Amino acid sequence: MSEKQKIAIFDIDGTIFRKNLQFELINELSWIGIFPRKVRDQIVTLYTNWLEHKGTYEQYRVGLVELYEKYIRGCKLSDVEKASKMVISFHQDRTYIFAESLIKKLRSENYHLIAISGSPIEVVREYNKRHLKFDAVFGSVYDLDEKKVYTGEIHNEPVKNKGSLVHQYVLDHNLTLENSYGMGDTESDASFLDIVANPIAFNPNENLKAIAQQKGWRIVVEKKDVVYEISLCDVLL
Repeated sequence: MSEKQKIAIFDIDGTIFRKNLQFELINELSWIGIFPRKVRDQIVTLYTNWLEHKGTYEQYRVGLVELYEKYIRGCKLSDVEKASKMVISFHQDRTYIFAESLIKKLRSENYHLIAISGSPIEVVREYNKRHLKFDAVFGSVYDLDEKKVYTGEIHNEPVKNKGSLVHQYVLDHNLTLENSYGMGDTESDASFLDIVANPIAFNPNENLKAIAQQKGWRIVVEKKDVVYEISLCDVLL
C-alpha cells in the first residue's frame, strides 16, 4: 500500500496575502462601475475603523461580506471574473515572507496544498491560477441564475467551518493529517488548526492568539521584513 500524501492548509487573507482579497475585489468593482462608487468609501471606512482601533478585524471582515452580499445581486459573473483578473494582476505578489518560505518548503516535500478563504471564489480561483498554484482552493460561493447573474444568495461559506471541510477533503482524497501543517490568522481558522499536527497562528488577532496560547500552538509574527516567534510565556499588552 502506497504512503498517503500529507496535507497543508492555509488561510489566504492576512496569512499569505498581505491584505484582503475581498476588499480589493469590492474596490475594483466600484472603480469599474459594477458596484456604486459610494461602496468604495464604505470599505475604506471599515478599514480605517479597524486601523484606528474603532472596530475589530472581525467587524471589518464581516462588514466586507455584508457589503458584497448587498451589491452583488444583479451583477454578471463575467464582470466579477474581469475584476478578479485585474485585482490579481496588480496585487498577486503582495505576500508574506514566512508564508512563501513555508509553502516552498512544503511543496519540495510533496505536501498536498490547499487554501480556504472567506473571499469570493472567483477572486480566490484567480489568485490560485496566477500565484498560489495549490492543489485546491475554497472560497465563498454566491448563487447564479441560468443567465450567469448573481441572485444575491450565498450558496456556500467555507469560512463558517473550515475544520469540517478539511476533514471531508482529507477523507475524499485519501490524504493523511499525520505531520500536517495549518496556518491562519483569525479565530475562523481555529477549527482546522485544531486538527493538524503543526498548527501556526500567524500574525493572529487577539481571539486567535488567546486560543493559540491556551492550546500551545506556534505563534509567528512578521513585521516589515522581520519574522519572529512568540513564546507561550510572553505577554502582549
